[in-house]
Amino acid sequence: MGGPLDERVALRRLLLGARAVLLDFDGPVTDLFGDEPTAPVAHEIKGVVRGIWGDLDRDVEECDDSHGILRHLRNMFDRPAATPRDPRALAEAEAIVTRYEYAAVKAAEPTRGVVRLVDALAGLGLRLVIVSNNSAGPVREFLENNDLRAKFEAVVGRDPYELRHMKPDPYSVRRALEILHLPASEALLIGDQLTDLQTARAAGTAFLGHTPSAERAREMRSRGADAVVHSHSPVIEAARSLAAAGVN
Repeated sequence: MGGPLDERVALRRLLLGARAVLLDFDGPVTDLFGDEPTAPVAHEIKGVVRGIWGDLDRDVEECDDSHGILRHLRNMFDRPAATPRDPRALAEAEAIVTRYEYAAVKAAEPTRGVVRLVDALAGLGLRLVIVSNNSAGPVREFLENNDLRAKFEAVVGRDPYELRHMKPDPYSVRRALEILHLPASEALLIGDQLTDLQTARAAGTAFLGHTPSAERAREMRSRGADAVVHSHSPVIEAARSLAAAGVN
């Protein structure tokens, strides 16, 4: 494991090699639901979908995560059934998650240091996009509420019509690159989950892990993350030092 000097070198190299930074939303930008579990969201979804599809597959019944259950439902929809399953269930499940996300952003606070991070990255001339498994509407509302909307060129959120496009599928990153008209080699994805790392690898972008968890940081490094930080501070410092040196 490298020391502070190695970390600074890695961060400077990542920023120098990028023309755009793609930020995951929940984690790097805000802790959307705080310490509240999303099991109530999953529970409500199960009740609605049972009313349309009847009995649910075991993986759906056992899932207590608001995004995880959307993936499991999409997989269940694809499985053989005596009669075709009504796609309305997927639309209703996605709408329930979106409703909870809109409610959550009203009280959500920016992750510590993210406003300074955004300013430091923009000061270096880097273009910014949000790529998220959250619905784009709540993300935009959060950015507006915190005077951050103008700093981002785009928000690429969950595709409500195709839940298989959620990360770790690289769809959101590839869509962001299309909007930016940039190759994957010129983008850096910052995320807090192993699925973000998988997404970056599938899309071909560099990856910077952002997590306070030492265990997750170790796993990210073992799986090939280009760098991992526990807070935004070292990234801010690296960006500001490069800007002060006239690098852009």
